[in-house]
Amino acid sequence: MNSLKEKTKEVLKKILGPPSTQKKERDKDLSFASSYETSYSELISKPIGFILIKMGLAIDKDIEEALIIQQEKGGKIGEILIKQGIIKEEELSFALAIQFGLPFSKKLDQRDIDPKLIDKIPIHFAKQYQILPLREVDDHIIVAISNPINIFPLDDLTLLFNQPVYPIVFPSYIILSAINRLYDDKSSSTAEQIIEDMSIENLDQIAEELEEPKDLLDISDEAPIIRLVNSMLFQAVKRRASDIHIEPFERELVVRYRIDGILYNVLTPPKRVQNSIISRVKIMAGMDIAERRLPQDGRIRVKIAGRDIDIRVSVIPTTHGERVVMRLLDKTSLMLDLDDIGLSGEKLELFSKIITRSNGIILVTGPTGSGKTTTLYAALNRINFPDKNIITVEDPIEYQIKGIGQMQVNPKINLTFASGLRSILRQDPDVIMVGEIRDTETAEIAIQASLTGHLVFSTLHTNDAAGAVTRLLDMGIEPFLVSSSVCGILAQRLVRVLCDNCRIPYNPSKEELTELGLNYRILGEKVFFKSNGCSKCMGTGFKGRTGIFELFVVDDEIQPLIMQKADSNILKKVAIKNGMTTLKQDGAEKVIQGITTVEEVLRVTQEEYHGSI
Repeated sequence: MNSLKEKTKEVLKKILGPPSTQKKERDKDLSFASSYETSYSELISKPIGFILIKMGLAIDKDIEEALIIQQEKGGKIGEILIKQGIIKEEELSFALAIQFGLPFSKKLDQRDIDPKLIDKIPIHFAKQYQILPLREVDDHIIVAISNPINIFPLDDLTLLFNQPVYPIVFPSYIILSAINRLYDDKSSSTAEQIIEDMSIENLDQIAEELEEPKDLLDISDEAPIIRLVNSMLFQAVKRRASDIHIEPFERELVVRYRIDGILYNVLTPPKRVQNSIISRVKIMAGMDIAERRLPQDGRIRVKIAGRDIDIRVSVIPTTHGERVVMRLLDKTSLMLDLDDIGLSGEKLELFSKIITRSNGIILVTGPTGSGKTTTLYAALNRINFPDKNIITVEDPIEYQIKGIGQMQVNPKINLTFASGLRSILRQDPDVIMVGEIRDTETAEIAIQASLTGHLVFSTLHTNDAAGAVTRLLDMGIEPFLVSSSVCGILAQRLVRVLCDNCRIPYNPSKEELTELGLNYRILGEKVFFKSNGCSKCMGTGFKGRTGIFELFVVDDEIQPLIMQKADSNILKKVAIKNGMTTLKQDGAEKVIQGITTVEEVLRVTQEEYHGSI
């Protein structure tokens, strides 16, 4: 009797044809059936719980508890076990494949898929049923499916192709990833191509119809305009853009993406379609398309390539038409940990220690777009345990964090940071996060909260860490309150990370090293890296960003200086003497490690650099 491992490999090799990688690697990827030597015939058509027990993935007690939950709340046994953390998604898929006597794989190579078959399947059908035709073999259509229980989409494909189908079971995330990748390639109509497809006659017609405000809705619903706006959104997500700018000028309309903090010109649509493009965006954001004289704010929620994207839209009137800025927030982004944002070594260890305190204020400072909120989220994620009650008041709530209560500021109903903070204090919190300390009232409430046994996180807009102390004093907060409540201030900037695929080595000049505060005599012939540009980084030479940090700890030596209202330069010098590394020094360390470039560090630390001259 053939073992399950041999049966699975035999079927998969026949279906998928010659290995597209080395045999050893392909055999490893075909199935993780090699972990289980159970007889194939013993498990076919048996209950899923029985199969999971036989595979050693669950015990009797797990199945019994899942059955109780199923009786109370409904649902499927396998999905309940996944939610309980008993099994993984791919293990359930494997068990389902065994139950139905089907082959299973967790490796789907794009070269195993016939694009002609994909052309016949709408993306919404593929995603809804998590199904994908692969190729034709022996007058059968081989189909990837995540749930063999659902036979109706298989019947639909049988009718569509007029051929019998043969399913292979894959984990759903493998299929969804393949769908997104394939339909990404399939929808090759870029914004530029869509504009080229628009004839002059159509543009003239659009321009004429735009004279009547009541026709704007109809114009924005024209297929080319919808496709153009959708393509702009899709490409922005694909290129990792954080913002889309649609900027009207006297003779042209410019579309720019902000990627890794830098704006790039990506498109120049014809001026005559300006109003219809902006009207389309306004319709999507739920704005009044007839109102062109006043600023408007709106929101778009879309799913792009399987990712939930929340888009905040701002429209303002300008001399040459309405200007649109869209902020893209990826709801499916993984929550970063402190290790991921650029903190390392002693700085990470010290900051991790500070955030576990039971009371006090921890501030994160830096200009807009320097990653302050991401750092706060990472800190909260680090201390987010069931024994802590963590509540935040934010503007806006950028990411939902499981287990944390989050409140959105709403000035229209007088829900400000200050009023929200007062309400939070009546919710018995252990940890509070205030999105930003903007005024004296918020600062006073935050300090009082920290003095009454709460740990408070917040942000301030200052150039360096020591400057945050001066800002609080300038707000009118008493020096003794600042010195006794603030326990740590983290200043930060974001620098672009060199693309690993195309960065090139070079020997820096003495001037560059001097500007960065490095001693070229000590470094010797140390090799640095600079950007080059390739297809993987869209020709920019950079891919992603990381933080550089300056951690200012309010210790016994700093406290009396705050009481004396010492200047921020004095506070900074004392902190450096006690071991604090500045933003530029932390940046220099990342340059030496080959993470970023000299130019990047100098670009984001200009304030500090000029202030030291």
